[in-house]
Amino acid sequence: MNFVNSQTPQDERRRFERSRLIIDVFFDGADLTGVASTTDISPGGLYMNTQAELPEGALLTLRIPFEGRDVVCNGEVVYSNPGRGVGVTFHGLSAADRAHIESALAAHR
Repeated sequence: MNFVNSQTPQDERRRFERSRLIIDVFFDGADLTGVASTTDISPGGLYMNTQAELPEGALLTLRIPFEGRDVVCNGEVVYSNPGRGVGVTFHGLSAADRAHIESALAAHR
């Protein structure tokens, strides 16, 4: 197998371009509540640095403060690196919230 030209499963799962944006995100779920910092975010999800033990499959409520207003949505942990951070995909994001995220990310670029 030629690993140089092959895509990893992580690459294949991404449907949205990620932006490197560091903001605080507030999370609640999996018997934990906390604040973490994003390292990147897209209209489909985010990666956040946290030492909290959040297993893959954990369901969270997220509050993401963007300029202008907060986006509150549900998310699911799809990748967990215990002690370092988690990848979260958004669930049930409204069209208005998705548009707000896209606008905020475009202004950041």
